[in-house]
Parts: sequence; C-alpha cells; structure tokens
Amino acid sequence: MSWPSLNLLGQAILSGIFIGGLYGLIGLGLGLTWGLLRQINLAHFGFVFLAAYLSYHMATVWGLDPLATLLVLPPLFFVAGAGMQWVLARFQITPFNSLLVTFGITVVIESIIQAIWTADFRRLETHYNNQKFTIGNFYLPVPELLTLLLSVGIALLIWAAMRYTDLGKALRAMAQDAPIAAAFGINEKRMSLVLAGVCAALAAVAGICLALTFTLAPSQIFAWVGVVFAAVMLGGLGSALGPLIAGVIIGVSEAVTMAVTAPSWAPIVSFSLLIAMLLLRPDKVGR
Repeated sequence: MSWPSLNLLGQAILSGIFIGGLYGLIGLGLGLTWGLLRQINLAHFGFVFLAAYLSYHMATVWGLDPLATLLVLPPLFFVAGAGMQWVLARFQITPFNSLLVTFGITVVIESIIQAIWTADFRRLETHYNNQKFTIGNFYLPVPELLTLLLSVGIALLIWAAMRYTDLGKALRAMAQDAPIAAAFGINEKRMSLVLAGVCAALAAVAGICLALTFTLAPSQIFAWVGVVFAAVMLGGLGSALGPLIAGVIIGVSEAVTMAVTAPSWAPIVSFSLLIAMLLLRPDKVGR
C-alpha cells in the first residue's frame, strides 16, 4: 500500500464531501419518514430513480434544462407521495409491513423504468458536465457543487422548519405521542399526508441531482440502499441535519479509502462505521 500525494488526497476528500452531500439528500426524506411516520419507506429509492430518469428524459428529449426540472418534478412527486401515504393509512399498514409493501412498490418502479428506458446505461449530457471551478490544484465540478449546495440548503431549511414553525412542531409532537397531539387539535392524517408529500418531493430533488452526476441504470436502485440506510441510522431518525453530516463522513471515508487502498474496499466503510457505532454507542444510533 502506497500513500497518495497530498493533491490526490485533497481531491479525494472533496469528492467524498460531494458524494456525501448526495447521500445526505437521499437519506433526508427516508429519515423523516422513518422517524416521524414510523414507516420504512423503501419506495423512496424508487422515487429517486424515477425522478432521475424523468429529468434525463425531459432534458434529452424535450430539451429542458435539468435545473428547470426542479420546478416541475418535486410538485408532481409531492402528490404521488401524499397519495401513497393515503393508501398506506387507509389499509393501516404496520411499520414492518410498510417495509414489504414499499419494497414491492420499488420493484414495480424499477420494472416501469426498465420498460420505458430499457436496462441500458443512460447518461445525462449537458453543458454542466464540463463546467468546473478551480481552487489551487483542486477541481470543483459544477454538478457536484450544485448537489452539495442543494443538500446543505434543503437540510438547513427543513431543520429550521421543524424547529421554528407550527407545522414542524406539530409533526414532532405527533411523532412523540400521537394521541396527546390529537387531543390538542393536531390532525394526524393531514400532517402525515403533508410529510409524506414533502419527503417524496425531496426524493425528486435527489433524483435530479443523481441524474446530473451519475450514469443511470435501473438495477442500481438497490445499490444505494445500504449506504443511505447507514447515513440515516448514523445521523438519526427524523433528523434534518444528521443524515447530511453522516453522509459526508461516510463519503469522505469511502473516498480516502479508495485513494489509499483500492475501490473494492470502499463499500465496507459505511457498514464498518455503523457496526462501530452499534458496538460503542448503541444508544445514539437511530436517534
């Protein structure tokens, strides 16, 4: 094993921060659903990839700027997420059963994507791909930088909304004790629909960022599950900033591991961190 140069190590750390921002953005909606609605929503990953493919299609076929799809797709996914939550609540799906049901929805979404866009790899080619900023010897690609800025901005916005707005306080009260919250006039069903819609809209934003930075294939949906789950568990269920911080830590750890050893070792990092936290601080994982 040979140590990389300082320039290579610094660029690897930057790359880890960028990919960590995407981990956190994907994990944000998943963590809020899991922590506040008590649902393990695997369909969140299906929504992310569906949004990525729709953004790809709108940009390549319709000629729409990928960033303009941020104005189109999140509202549509808000409606889809609220509709899915209405169905789950209508049939009183338990937290464990939500894992099975949403896994099935994800498989259906994967099949739809494959039927429309085939199983071939798809790459969104835009004028953003070749744009980058240079700081000394380090490169900051514009798509990755936009993803990080969106991740940080949205996480801070959600954190502020949860902490300072009546809606955020109502959601936190509902998650802590739904019957008591209902006694004080909080409409649990309405709050659940709003939260599920917001989380689906966040999935759409993450999907657009994914399309800007990665090559797409339907089979990759489940490749993201493990590392994003680790970011959510390490960052805390229902936390707005936790998944982003944990995602950056995981992303940097993976990038440094690849720079120092080999890329094949990178997937071990996220689960090693999660196992270490479970062993050393089990009371902190998932909170």
